[in-house]
Amino acid sequence: MPYQTPTYQLLKELSVNENVGVHAREVEQRRQRFGANVFEEVRRASIARLFLEQVKDPMILILCAAVLISLFLQEVVDAGIILLVIVLNALIGVLQQYRSEQALQALKDMSSPKAMVLRDGEYQSIDARELVVGDLVFLQAGNIVPADLRLLETVSMRCEESMLTGESDLVEKDATLLYPQEQPIADQHNMAFMSTVVAAGHGHGIVVRCAKDSEVGKIAALLKEESEEKTPLQQRLASLSRLLGIGSVVICLLLFLIALAQGRDLLDMLLVSISLAVAAIPEGLPAVVTIVLAFGVTAMSRKNAIVRHLHAVETLGSVNVICSDKTGTLTQNRMCVSDVYCDNAYGRANRRLLEAVVLCNHAHLGSDPMGEPMELALLQHAKEAGIDVEALRRQCPQLHEIPFDSVRKRMSSVHQMPQGTRMMVKGALEQVLPRCDRLLVEGRTLRLRGEDRQRIQQACAQLARAAKRILAFADRREDGSFAEEQLVFLGFIAFIDPLREGVAESVETARRAGIDVVMITGDHPMTALAIARELQIAQGEDEVLSGAQLDALDETSLRRQIRKVRVFARVTPSHKVRIVDAFKQSGAIVAMSGDGVNDAPSLKRADIGIAMGKNGSDVCRQASDIILTDDRFETIVDAVSEGRHLYMNIQKAVLYLLSCNLGEIMALFLAIALLPSMPAPLAAVQILWVNLVTDAFPALALGVDPKEQDVMSKKPRPKKEGLFAHGMGLFTVLNGMYIGTVTLVAFRFGLQQDIAHAQTMAFMVLSMTQLFHSLNLHSLSRSLFHSHLMANRWLLLTFVFGIALQILVCTLPLAQQLLHTVSLDLISWLVVMGLSASVIAINEFARLFR
Repeated sequence: MPYQTPTYQLLKELSVNENVGVHAREVEQRRQRFGANVFEEVRRASIARLFLEQVKDPMILILCAAVLISLFLQEVVDAGIILLVIVLNALIGVLQQYRSEQALQALKDMSSPKAMVLRDGEYQSIDARELVVGDLVFLQAGNIVPADLRLLETVSMRCEESMLTGESDLVEKDATLLYPQEQPIADQHNMAFMSTVVAAGHGHGIVVRCAKDSEVGKIAALLKEESEEKTPLQQRLASLSRLLGIGSVVICLLLFLIALAQGRDLLDMLLVSISLAVAAIPEGLPAVVTIVLAFGVTAMSRKNAIVRHLHAVETLGSVNVICSDKTGTLTQNRMCVSDVYCDNAYGRANRRLLEAVVLCNHAHLGSDPMGEPMELALLQHAKEAGIDVEALRRQCPQLHEIPFDSVRKRMSSVHQMPQGTRMMVKGALEQVLPRCDRLLVEGRTLRLRGEDRQRIQQACAQLARAAKRILAFADRREDGSFAEEQLVFLGFIAFIDPLREGVAESVETARRAGIDVVMITGDHPMTALAIARELQIAQGEDEVLSGAQLDALDETSLRRQIRKVRVFARVTPSHKVRIVDAFKQSGAIVAMSGDGVNDAPSLKRADIGIAMGKNGSDVCRQASDIILTDDRFETIVDAVSEGRHLYMNIQKAVLYLLSCNLGEIMALFLAIALLPSMPAPLAAVQILWVNLVTDAFPALALGVDPKEQDVMSKKPRPKKEGLFAHGMGLFTVLNGMYIGTVTLVAFRFGLQQDIAHAQTMAFMVLSMTQLFHSLNLHSLSRSLFHSHLMANRWLLLTFVFGIALQILVCTLPLAQQLLHTVSLDLISWLVVMGLSASVIAINEFARLFR
């Protein structure tokens, strides 16, 4: 590996002279041998192929059969409506799939547009895409690293690698380091990786890996390998579609054979059987599900969650594990001063410490702050303490500086002060305190005693255990020696990346909802554990697993441990994929959040990938299902709540449609099987009217039911739990049988006059009973009289409109002619209304009994 190879040996292996670089004549040969510095083009499926993939869905195939049947019946309007549903669903699916395939294109576009290289002994600025393995690339602060480099020389060089490794700290680079053993990416300090940013210093290195072979390229390969999985609801609806398709064909064939044996009119019975086949298939179901999910998408967008894949909304409702990134999601991704130790005690910073904070500092405030996070936090703290940062710097110009490096772990800055020349030192406590022999206490310089050192070290250790980062400060009068010795200890300052406001409450909400919150981060295990303890995610070290420990586990061992581990630290992109896979193999439905390039494969592998919209990368956003515009963990929990709510509404719509369709089947099948001498209780056109008019609108209204208050007090649905769990299958069957039974009762009552009157009554009861039944579905657990029915005005309007429409089709001459209805007398209407409303009474009695 390049980070384990001495630079002289690497230059020899790649046939590169450090003073000349790659010769122009070798560029194409190297490109052919090692590959170009561009990502492979993604082969895109054509629009036609994407469209055909959508049409292959079982429900869509059944709807296509319904179109043909409707055309056979010369019901052109019905066929047109069903065809519109098919096209609408297919177009939505094509759009979603097309957008999801943009992830690799975003990876392709991430490289720096220009790179400074040495070729043929001359410095050149070339397009980064033209780089080849062996090129010598020069970097300075602000550059995006254009390829994976083995560093040859570094000067105070630090890189921002959080987008690749997940670590929030700047990584110091040192070309002189050599690693005899394997190291994770985050610890390869003699390497600079493609798409990371040089935050400070400068250096140069040799290209050892281009695009597809780089660390970013490995992520691209992982991302390319991922395939889209069907969501739980898609799987359940597909199974339901197959069952309905087979069942409807069997019932209709059986019905036709019975009618044939009874000697009924074959043409009439063929039309009725085909109409019943159409009725048995809830062709409004895909449209209802799509529209309900679309309503949910709109509601979630108002709550800062943009849904890229429609069916991801319902999957959220099943989530029982949320794998959350720490930095920027649980925390604010910014450093701030948390504690100040000076004058030999905790308290406020004195003037002399604040002067050191401002002057021994390279950061700049203003409208566009620049500098390292901790240095910016120091300036902000000084400003809040009343220091005019720019005025102090003008008043005390810098004369000399000894820069920070990884060996000394400190920096010194010499300034001309009003009281004389002074050196100020900043760095790790273990590097600063041993060089101090005096201590500043309330403006007086005292001898630094042993007990003072012990008190300072104990105070620092206490903060370190809380995962806070420490910077110590000291100064001395400068005598021209620039010696970092015999210093006056001024104090130390502790920093923390603070928690986001409200995140602790959201973690608790998730816990009450039966959802495990897992922190996955590139930070140090103890830093991660301290944050996890504060959020009540984890308490002990036994709940923390590092990337190195994870590497030592096989898949079986990882699955055994996955349920008790709540913090994964120092992880790589492949680790994150393994973690998600282990949770999924244990039966969990996983939501994974992230913002960096390194998160993209795991986002795509998870059941729900959630990207940060404000600070996330394009790759991350394109690989996700949901994008948070505010990067807040609370929004994830809100989205889960919305997903549960929408699933419940979809379940209501499905149960309603199936019980109604079952009622239609029961009415026709029982009438023909049990009353051989009587005609069918419903005409073919009446069946289609009920199926397309009185079914769809109430189902849509149920789809926009307001959210129930206890939606987040229940456990997540098990992955294999179907739509008919908890007695809902029996509920659907019994209500379907009851609807069919009261329809037959109305038909027998109407036979006291004539067939037309009987069919009209059966038609009215079948349609109106379904409308009354929609009120039963407003709440699956509460009584209709305690379910805040008035909150869903659409359901009430649909109910009133449906009843009025049925009365009109029974009284208007034109409607009577089209739908084969006749006017009913008062007694008949009372019977119709009584039988229709009885479906509420029977359900209320069942709820009371239950």
